[in-house]
Amino acid sequence: MSNTAHELAELYTSLTGTSLPIRLRAWDGSETDAPSASQCPDVAEPTVTLRCPAALRRLAWHPNELGLAQAYVTGDLDLDGDLGEALRRFRPEIATPAGAPARNAATPRPRPSAAALIKALPTAARLGALGPRPAAPATQAKLRGPLHTRSRDRAAIAHHYDLSNDFYGLILDESMAYSCAYWTSSDPEYTLEDAQRDKLDLICRKLELSRGKRMLDIGCGWGALLLHAAEHYGVRVLGVTLSAEQAKFVSARIEKAGLGDRAEVKLTHYRDVTSLTGFDAVSTIEMGEHVGDREYPAFAKRLHDLLVPGGRLLVQQMSRGSVAPGGGAFIERFIAPDMHMRPLGETVALLERGGVEVVGVQGMREHYVRTIRAWTEKFEARWEEVVNMVGLETARVWRLYLVGGALAFEQGRMGVDQILAVRPGAVLPSGA
Repeated sequence: MSNTAHELAELYTSLTGTSLPIRLRAWDGSETDAPSASQCPDVAEPTVTLRCPAALRRLAWHPNELGLAQAYVTGDLDLDGDLGEALRRFRPEIATPAGAPARNAATPRPRPSAAALIKALPTAARLGALGPRPAAPATQAKLRGPLHTRSRDRAAIAHHYDLSNDFYGLILDESMAYSCAYWTSSDPEYTLEDAQRDKLDLICRKLELSRGKRMLDIGCGWGALLLHAAEHYGVRVLGVTLSAEQAKFVSARIEKAGLGDRAEVKLTHYRDVTSLTGFDAVSTIEMGEHVGDREYPAFAKRLHDLLVPGGRLLVQQMSRGSVAPGGGAFIERFIAPDMHMRPLGETVALLERGGVEVVGVQGMREHYVRTIRAWTEKFEARWEEVVNMVGLETARVWRLYLVGGALAFEQGRMGVDQILAVRPGAVLPSGA
């Protein structure tokens, strides 16, 4: 009688030195027992199902989160039970060395020895784990050309943000704010919409917006902050984006709201906003992650140059530990190609070297856990609509992204912060 699941569990132990942290079901119907130490009465016991040997080949070619992600989104690997719980159990095996600090949890465990690999070869071959590299999933980004050229940046942004305005409308709140909200209440009646409104107000207050001031929003998304600032604070605001879908959407929202005299959106790269200066306020909300590592110093200098003396800058940006800065293999291949995250302190230093004075930093990591969970609740409630709109593979990509993202912030492997800065040189009022 075939018992592929147990053979795979033994193979896993021989290569990693640890027991399989989850129940496994193989394509022949065989199944391992649930790990007794991980039984939890409050959480459904997850079971990983390998539907075909192709799942093993993906893991053999990419024995990390990328291999798992490729197998999951294609359906070669499936999961019964709580996906978040499954990721909690596998995360230490694929990414975190024992005893590593949470925010630095990105270094893989030591690779198996040559002797262990040679010993495992006959079993791996018999189970179908060896063979040509499987084709990358259709949903995996396939960008070309040097990093952070204008054309490649446009392609990277289009991969993520041009998926469909209607798709994002299924997940986000009515303002279409696609960034961390600011949760000021635990009242059950307090909603995602309330938290996003409070985030927008928080930004506007920090920027000291008032009627007649000029504001620039770099990476304006679907216009949530742009419209809020123009409508409620009376500023003249320009938003820029590289997403054609977003630009069309924001233009329509501006017209519908009757804010054409105060709000405008341009489809352009931030580097091409060269003729514009003299802004009283500049915001960039979770856009800096897309700028690139080598390009960030010039970006920071550009932020400084866009402001009048005394003008205020608000950067809301995600951060990651110093061991392996970046978005991680899954996010960078499937969600936000070419993104780069770094520790918070490094971003603050880069902004200061760009010429601005950082006057405040507010950590919001725990707020992102609640935000993503609210998005996930909407996503799961509308699962059939999502699948019909974007297809099953894309839907599985986003399910993994949302659940994995919430876990990354919950565990402190990623953070998000609001950095407030001022361009020095303001003229003091007479008698000051």
